[in-house]
Amino acid sequence: MKIKNIAVIAHVDHGKTTLVDEMLKQSGTLRKLEEERVLDSFDLERERGITILSKNTAIFYKDYKINIIDTPGHSDFSGEVERVLKMVDGVLLLVDAQEGVMPQTKFVVRKALSLGLKPILVVNKIDKPAAEPDRVVDEVFDLFVDMDATEEQLEFPVIYASAKNGYAKLNLEDDNNDLLPLFETIISHIPEPSGSSDAPLQMQIFTLDYDNYVGRIGIARVFNGIVKKGMAAKVIGQNGEIREGRITKLYTFKGLERLEVDEAPVGDIVAVAGFEELNIGDTIADYENPVPLSPLHIEEPTISVFISVNDSPLAGTEGKHVTATKLKDRLQKEMRTNVAMKFEELGEGKFKVSGRGELQIAILAETLRREGYEFSISRPEVIVKEENSKRLEPFELLVVDVPDEFTGTVIEKIGKRKGEMISMSPMGAGRTRIEFVIPSRGLIGYRSEFLTDTKGEGIMNSTFLEFREFSGVPYRRKNGAIVSMENGVATAYALYNLQERGKLFVKPGDKVYKGMIIGEHNREGDIDVNPIRGKKLTNIRAAGSDEAIKLAPPVEMTLERALEWIEEDELVEVTPESIRLRKKFLDPNERKRYQKQKMG
Repeated sequence: MKIKNIAVIAHVDHGKTTLVDEMLKQSGTLRKLEEERVLDSFDLERERGITILSKNTAIFYKDYKINIIDTPGHSDFSGEVERVLKMVDGVLLLVDAQEGVMPQTKFVVRKALSLGLKPILVVNKIDKPAAEPDRVVDEVFDLFVDMDATEEQLEFPVIYASAKNGYAKLNLEDDNNDLLPLFETIISHIPEPSGSSDAPLQMQIFTLDYDNYVGRIGIARVFNGIVKKGMAAKVIGQNGEIREGRITKLYTFKGLERLEVDEAPVGDIVAVAGFEELNIGDTIADYENPVPLSPLHIEEPTISVFISVNDSPLAGTEGKHVTATKLKDRLQKEMRTNVAMKFEELGEGKFKVSGRGELQIAILAETLRREGYEFSISRPEVIVKEENSKRLEPFELLVVDVPDEFTGTVIEKIGKRKGEMISMSPMGAGRTRIEFVIPSRGLIGYRSEFLTDTKGEGIMNSTFLEFREFSGVPYRRKNGAIVSMENGVATAYALYNLQERGKLFVKPGDKVYKGMIIGEHNREGDIDVNPIRGKKLTNIRAAGSDEAIKLAPPVEMTLERALEWIEEDELVEVTPESIRLRKKFLDPNERKRYQKQKMG
């Protein structure tokens, strides 16, 4: 059985998961499709249509085993991307025939080309009415040239496909109705894995999994030697420390299943168990002659938040796990498998968590919430570096696609956030693509404003560029907060009288407490209000004034939106049932003291 290892690179919604589903079906590896969207196995991935953790699957075609690894298409998950690309010998770059290459994809492509991987371009969704496959191929060629691709990489094969309809062809005129051209291209174009089966064993772990029955499982590629079940081996950590162990379970992949096997050849991707401690990047090496593989480089975090035990008046009423110990254990467990994130304990139930972007942190918080944790989380702050006595902050490349009539508003808003426009080009069909360079700080809190400004039709993507000199004062929310000054339950009568003051986040019957933010003031500066006030009852019946109260629906707060909205003196309280906003200091007098100190 010969082996080919490939990674799939694609932007959100360009059809990656559909294509892999079809490949599994047509190769006969999956007799019946167990479930659409095979690869996205994590609930949040299915809902958002993004890939967060890389999955692997294997397809059998003729006498080849093709291991396919899915890459996250988002630069917030760059730690994950980098490791995946080390495990493969070529990539399928999947691009939408209408939209072309998106900025987040560029991040992954640049990494793949710099590692010398051979690309195959798959232009997908050619059945779309506005598809322009030829333009997309030219765009990809220019992109590769800009990224210093080698001559060999520039001679990439092109496949035109419609994953949804299950066909791929080498020329647009071909009359083909299956994916065979794609399978044949993978076999002829992607190199076989290097490495020798006679050399001492060397495997590197790129993803971890956990099984209650066998413990930690490391998913690894065999770079040299043959791996056998029951063999003793040494694990070499990223820092060079050596631990001993024995491979008690060995699995390979077929379709989406893991099959237990007794041995696996060089070049294959396998899962192993039997080691007490396994970390990403560790080398599992020959017992007699342990030689480490080069360590995996992981980009440093650019954004951090503080996560702390929930201490609001409603603490402990909705969650299962509410103590500092539970929170700490869960964050430590996350850090074991998620190497692009870091966490430090600050004492008093407070933890600092750093990651690659707002999305990555929001996904972690949403995952904890679904598992029954209760906690509060602060506004994301960018990580500032000191170099040669200069303050540096992260900058990003921001690309927006917007309907023509909104370009003015978008350029103005991004300009206020210290964004600098570098190019603007018409996309056809009444849309324009604009590129900016902007400090990461300027992007915090912009996504929801952008969607409002473009009536939900704008597409915005950003990817980390580099650290540059600090760009001055950050952007702040213009409007103040409407803050409750009482504990209790919000009444319709009180909210009716408050709704002219701004947008409300609560509805009648919601629990509120002193210091909780119940809405956004329509002016600058915070305002303290009483949302639990009832109507004074008299024994005189007023003529016609008791009609039903009409309330505007409250603003729905998602976790990401809440994190974007709050300022540095505010927190988001997260429980399995609610997302509430609050002031750090619940007492209005303490808030005033804090403001004075800050000004002083």
